[in-house]
Formats: sequence, structure tokens, C-alpha cells
Amino acid sequence: MKYIDTLREGERVGGIYLCKHKQHALTKNGKPYVSLILQDKTGTLDAKVWDPNSQGIDDFEALDYLEVVGDVISFQGALQMNIKRIRKAQEGEFDPKEYLPVSDRDLNEMYQELAALIHKIENPHLKSLAEGFFLKDSDFQERFQHHSAAKSVHHGFVGGLLEHTLSVMQLCCHFASTYQILNRDLLLTAALFHDIGKLEEISDFPANAYTDDGQLLGHIMIGSEMVGARIRTMEGFPPKLAAELKHCILAHHGELEFGSPKKPALPEAIALSFADNLDAKMETLKELFAAAPAGSTEWLGYNRLLESNIRKSSLS
Repeated sequence: MKYIDTLREGERVGGIYLCKHKQHALTKNGKPYVSLILQDKTGTLDAKVWDPNSQGIDDFEALDYLEVVGDVISFQGALQMNIKRIRKAQEGEFDPKEYLPVSDRDLNEMYQELAALIHKIENPHLKSLAEGFFLKDSDFQERFQHHSAAKSVHHGFVGGLLEHTLSVMQLCCHFASTYQILNRDLLLTAALFHDIGKLEEISDFPANAYTDDGQLLGHIMIGSEMVGARIRTMEGFPPKLAAELKHCILAHHGELEFGSPKKPALPEAIALSFADNLDAKMETLKELFAAAPAGSTEWLGYNRLLESNIRKSSLS
């Protein structure tokens, strides 16, 4: 099997890939065809089956693993595969880890770093809340460690939610050390929980798609409800502290137009929104540069999240 990021125009390719998306469509002449998105751990590839009823095209669905044979072409500046044969691969013929984008960092190592930061929380109520989710619930730990932080845009890979949360907590540690007005325990706990709702907003891999609750409520509201529900089971948790923590979660996108139900009203909420925004934008740049040709200092085009045309600096 050739990884998607190594494919070149003009190649005849055969191998097993994950069918990320499948859609039936019609050409301008009314002839049916099937449009696919194939995926491995290095990326995705648009693919077409122009004659879906021909011999050699077996039945399959989205999220199946497919053994395909096809020709790689260039269409409108991007690579595409014209598929000639498809066979649904059977369990044991493929390793799912080869088909999912994964964090560059070791997941267990990152979780240990996260746990070390939790141990530094001194407030007994916040510490108990954090430990109840992240250190004492093995099912939660497994999901959090392997979940993505997005469908796309940034941190949309296995371990993405963990990597993003750890980075935001580390930034908040720096903020708390620099600005004495910040309540360190509140800020660290808010950073830990700020994206917890993404566990329910986005489905597990390989789908990694928005759930009904994700579409209807969004991760900010879901996360606030998850934290609030757990706090209500904890005897003696101060109501004012609970409200402050939930406010930080609700306001962590910073602006109403960016999806926050509330604008930041506490120093900790302001600091969290900056840390979240900074890490998201740095990861976006990292992913843009990784996808650019090696050694390139050319302009990469307009990016919606960054609202600017982007290129590497000359010394990058």
C-alpha cells in the first residue's frame, strides 16, 4: 500500500484505504457515478467510480475499508483517483491505526503530563472534580486520550483533544505565573474542562463527525452541562465557584460571534480564551506548513481561521 501523501499523478495504485465518505451523484449527461473520499493516516484523497455497476465494483458503504485499484490524475489542481476495482476488505487484512491521523506526540506521555498538572491544583473542590473525571474514571480517560478536538480546522486527529487541552493548560500556567490577579486553580481547572463537551459533540473515530447533540447544542453548552451535572453530586461544592468555572467554559471562545454564549467577565475567562485561541491558531499554522511542499516559502493562500494569506517566514 502507498500512503496518500506519496501518490503522484499518472500512477496506477492498488491498496487498502478507509472510505471516509460516499455519495451517489449524476454527471451532466445524467449518468450515475459514485464520489468517495479515501483516507489513511497521512491524509485524504478524492476518488470517483465512473461506472459503479461494472464488474469489479463490489458493494460497500462509508467507513468500510476498501481494497481499490485506480489511476491517480490531477483535477483542478488537486490529485484524484479514478477507481477501476473495489473489494471490501475483511477484518485482519488491515491495521486501523494506519488509517487514522494521530498526534505526533506519545498519548500516554501527554496524559501523564496532564495528570501532573491536575495534581498541582490545590483547591479541594476543584481538585476533586478534576480527579473524578480524569484520574478515577478509566472509561473517560480512554475516550479523552484518543478523541479529536475537531472534525477539521485544527487538532482533528487521534489524541487531538488531549494535545490541545494540555497545551492550553500549559499556556494558562504561564499566564498565572505572570499575572498575579489570576486565580491559578480556577484557571487551570477551566483549561482542563473547556473542551470536554467535544466528547459528545464529535463522534469517535473513524467517523469523527458531528453528532446530533453537537449540531443542536455544541461543545460549549454540552461541556458546561457535563461539569454542572457532576458538581451537583458533590457535597459542599461552593455555588459561586461552580458558577465561575462554568462561566469560563461558556466564555472560552471569547466573542458571541465565535460561539460563546457569554463574553468573558472574569480575568480567568479572558486568559482562557486567549490561550485557547493561541493554541488553535498555532496548530492551524503547523498543519498548513506540514501540508506545504518541503522547503517552500511560497504563499499558501487565504486561511479562513487566520483571516489572512499565509506563508512561512524566511528563517522557518
